[in-house]
Amino acid sequence: MGLKPYLGLRGNALLRAAVLLVVAPTFTCYGYNMSVAGGLLTLDAFNDQFPRMDTIHTSGALEKENSTIQGTVIALYTVGGIFGALSCVYLGDLLGRKKVIFFANLVGIIGAILMATSFQFAQFIVARLVLGLGIGGYVATVPVWQSEISPSHKRGSNVVTDGIFVGVGVTVALWIDLGFFFVKDNSVSWRFPLAFQVILSVIAMIFITVMPESPRWLIKTGQQEKARHVMAALQDLDPYCDEITTGIAQVETTLAVCGSSSWKDMFTNGEKRLFHRAYLAATGQMFQQMCGVNLITYYATTIFQQYLGMDAVKSRILAAAMGLMQPFGGFLAFQTIDRLGRRPLMLYSAGAMAVCMALLAGCTSDSAANSTGALVVAVIALYCFQFIFTVGYSGLTFLYAAEMAPLQVRAAVSAVSTATVWVFNFLLAEVTPVGFSSIGSNYYIVFACINAFIVPAVYFFFPETKGCSLEEIDEIFIRSKNIWDPPKVARQMALERSVQVGQPDCESSGDNNGSNDDEYVKQELKS
Repeated sequence: MGLKPYLGLRGNALLRAAVLLVVAPTFTCYGYNMSVAGGLLTLDAFNDQFPRMDTIHTSGALEKENSTIQGTVIALYTVGGIFGALSCVYLGDLLGRKKVIFFANLVGIIGAILMATSFQFAQFIVARLVLGLGIGGYVATVPVWQSEISPSHKRGSNVVTDGIFVGVGVTVALWIDLGFFFVKDNSVSWRFPLAFQVILSVIAMIFITVMPESPRWLIKTGQQEKARHVMAALQDLDPYCDEITTGIAQVETTLAVCGSSSWKDMFTNGEKRLFHRAYLAATGQMFQQMCGVNLITYYATTIFQQYLGMDAVKSRILAAAMGLMQPFGGFLAFQTIDRLGRRPLMLYSAGAMAVCMALLAGCTSDSAANSTGALVVAVIALYCFQFIFTVGYSGLTFLYAAEMAPLQVRAAVSAVSTATVWVFNFLLAEVTPVGFSSIGSNYYIVFACINAFIVPAVYFFFPETKGCSLEEIDEIFIRSKNIWDPPKVARQMALERSVQVGQPDCESSGDNNGSNDDEYVKQELKS
């Protein structure tokens, strides 16, 4: 294509290019597909093409049958995502990060084209599966690639941008759906929104070919010389300087200590605590879904229209505007994650989301019906939830999953944790309509309780990883003897680091007062 390797960029400029040219289009496409289909299901042209999913012009038993078919077909996308993510258990280390991202985008393009050109119901079903397969593959791989090319002090802000781009994708999909809502009796009203994503995947495919491969994967596969030049480009240093040599030695030492494990070893524990780490990675991703974000994202228009009593156009406008909260929340996470740390964002966000869900339960209850004040508070709670979720759980859990995984099984752990996202995504997509119809506004109380439970779970079990190199995170778990130890060990390592350099790199992120006074630190270490 005539593009220079790394586009002729080095250091921070190369990292920014990787984010803008690969991460942005892939995660924007992921967010786009979270919302785009839901806004097309009420279009007459769509229902004329696929009458078996028509719940608008039917009633009685036929409507019930069609709603079941519609829910299953839309949810097949998440089934494809599960298998796409799990395929990376094997392919992630076999092919390398770049090739997986390239081919996963290619599969996603094929799925999008099949979906947008569907004239038969069977083709649409297959297209949903193929699309999910591709997106599941690159969503499992891109955060790993980001983590492995980023320096420790910028890894958080680099990877948490995923949440910004997911929010951008959700917002773009909702606004495109709103615009094509006014295109009547023409199949372009649903074909164009489904085809638009191809542009994003093509951009990612082109530019991943000229981006650096993960230096840690290169070292793991015995390509030390290539890794040396990649690390030099990423850090804008001479390939043979001491800093690069030391970095390679650290990775090699970690591999020597931990061994070149099979992906099956992540289901064993031992001294390296591989299963413990895989469990934390998957649990964080489960929290991302079980906090209730998808009942807000998937059913935003339904909530505004059916439960808050607004007309169709106003409901769509408010739902589309609500999506704008996610990019703003992601930007706040980008600015704070490497300063405050992972734990504070997860803790405070879960607590705030519990409050939002409790407010929604109260303001949409029968006793609050026809109350203008309750309606206003409910809308504010919906907007706040979207904002807060993106701060603490949208991109952060992808970052945390990649950090938890040791190099020898990083691709496999990331694949399983990402599959967890898709499994609970599918679960909530299936259960939410039943939940609303069965218990109404009390359904929000379920998620208020889940978010309240997340707070102590994060506090007692999730260690802080701010400022730690990926190899130092390995040490946290090697020094831990049980499930309760990692947060305490991480705090101790932060204190030890502050004694050595006078400035904490891997901090406890709010678990102590953060003092830099050496005497205070020494007293803490002695205790």
